[in-house]
Amino acid sequence: MYAPTPVLRFVALAGAVAVAFVLGACGPRAQESRPAAEPTPAEEPQYNGPAWFKDVTAAAGIRATCRNGEEADQFTILESLGAGAAVFDYDRDGRPDIFIVGGGYFDGPTKTDLKGHPCKLYRNLGNFTFEDATAAAGLELPWWYTHGAAVADYDRDGFPDLVVTGYGRIELFHNEPDGKGGRKFTPVGERLGLRDSSWSTSAGWGDIDGDGFPDLYVCRYVDWSFANNPPCPGQIPGVPRDVCAPQKFKPLVHALFKNEKGQRFRDAAAEHGFTATGCGLGVVLADLNGDGTPDVYVANDASNNFLFFNRGGKLEEKGGPSGTAVDDTGRYNGSMGADVADYDHTGRASIWVTNYQGELHALYHNLGGEVFDHRSRALGVAKVGLHRVGFGTAFVDFDHDGSEDVVLVNGHVIRRPAGSALKQSPVLFQNAESEGRRWFRDISERGGAYFRTPAVARGLAVGDLDGDGKPDLVVTHTNGPVAVLRNEAPTTGPWLGVRLVGRDNRDIVGSTVTVEFENRKLTRFVKGGGSYLSAHDPRVHFGLGTLGPVKRVTVRWSWGGTQSWEAVEPGAYWELTEGQPAAKRLN
Repeated sequence: MYAPTPVLRFVALAGAVAVAFVLGACGPRAQESRPAAEPTPAEEPQYNGPAWFKDVTAAAGIRATCRNGEEADQFTILESLGAGAAVFDYDRDGRPDIFIVGGGYFDGPTKTDLKGHPCKLYRNLGNFTFEDATAAAGLELPWWYTHGAAVADYDRDGFPDLVVTGYGRIELFHNEPDGKGGRKFTPVGERLGLRDSSWSTSAGWGDIDGDGFPDLYVCRYVDWSFANNPPCPGQIPGVPRDVCAPQKFKPLVHALFKNEKGQRFRDAAAEHGFTATGCGLGVVLADLNGDGTPDVYVANDASNNFLFFNRGGKLEEKGGPSGTAVDDTGRYNGSMGADVADYDHTGRASIWVTNYQGELHALYHNLGGEVFDHRSRALGVAKVGLHRVGFGTAFVDFDHDGSEDVVLVNGHVIRRPAGSALKQSPVLFQNAESEGRRWFRDISERGGAYFRTPAVARGLAVGDLDGDGKPDLVVTHTNGPVAVLRNEAPTTGPWLGVRLVGRDNRDIVGSTVTVEFENRKLTRFVKGGGSYLSAHDPRVHFGLGTLGPVKRVTVRWSWGGTQSWEAVEPGAYWELTEGQPAAKRLN
């Protein structure tokens, strides 16, 4: 997340034998000495239409703030990461709820005792109103210094469970009846062997070995502690101290917790060759090579990114040969958030990564054959400039034209940064096509007041909170209130939503959903993890544009076969259950 003195690093090109791990401290990244942005086919005209997003936080009843404890003036790297959010339907009433990770602070006479701020759970009552369900759900407890959230049904009982990461602890919360007709979360990590005393950041669930139960990939960052907390000078004159760069510390080996049929977990990282290290911040699991199994992409800070292909249940790291470990100049970046999508309608999953100031956000185009091409410049991504630090992000078709757009939120990690500002505005890219060329157009001015307001943003979780078919946004900010943004974008066509249910509730990350029309197909991927420290609504969303009537919806189940449904009408969410011949309309 930092840009110290540049040091050139030569990396083997795609297809060569390149190692996507960095031993020792995370390496330095390039400064802002990049070529100018590539021109796009046309400039965005002045926009005078309605705002695409409306801040409804106060009216919705969401009152939560993620804090990092910087008021103690310890200037720790711990403070730079922030906290995330999760959107998921914990009580299965058909309305997605919101979980907010609280962060932490420094206590005690020397301000070196780490404590956690409360995490919050808000139950969706409908019509964009929420109630604080934290206490009722058993989540009013002594928290540690927390960062991230990940959601999956680890024991296949039909209800989503919750993992919360952070410094010195990770916890698994089992979703179970509260005896009063509701649901509550009970910590079971210690009992089930899911424990981690390291520094965990983003996490993502997915069935790596094909036994039907989701395993858990956990990113770890660096070996910071108060015993290893060197003072670092500021970046600009007159600032004697600021937050240290990750290069001051050694990166950590990441964790992969094997789920043994919902009864126990064990760290199986060594079995998959996790012997080297990376400053891990973001992770997304999806089928990236089209073989029907979940692969793992990891966004590492100031070190090569990882791409693990799933070889029949064994992960093989291929970041270097695939072309996804570094940027188009052969340098690694300071990477934070990640997502995947078929942005160009090839049926293949391309990878999107948010990066640090002075670096391009990366769009790795999937060429097939497990090879990717860095196309940020050609696709217009460079037009947003190089002065932002990107974090939470997502591919979403906000305007229902059939092509997935991109949203990302930004904010610096240095209190007094050089060449930039601490508070930064978010970015909205529209996926557009001109004269046969696909590109991304910066339409942030359409986003409304929130997109014109700089903030120190970190987590981003996406979900249709009011059931109108338009994905909404939940954004966390460091030492600032969470924002809930209602999607009011003008649309160019209808929509279709899908909730997938695996046979006997088996995990479905790695599945692919295709909507077929007369002359075209739209493809979406079922993902684990994604964004930054956050979890999205697991329902799969399609904007249908002007493509005409839907002929069928086809699902390629992870670790399974292919199944199709017809008579699936737009304007509704449909439940597609593996092995069941009829789709079930949910609204």
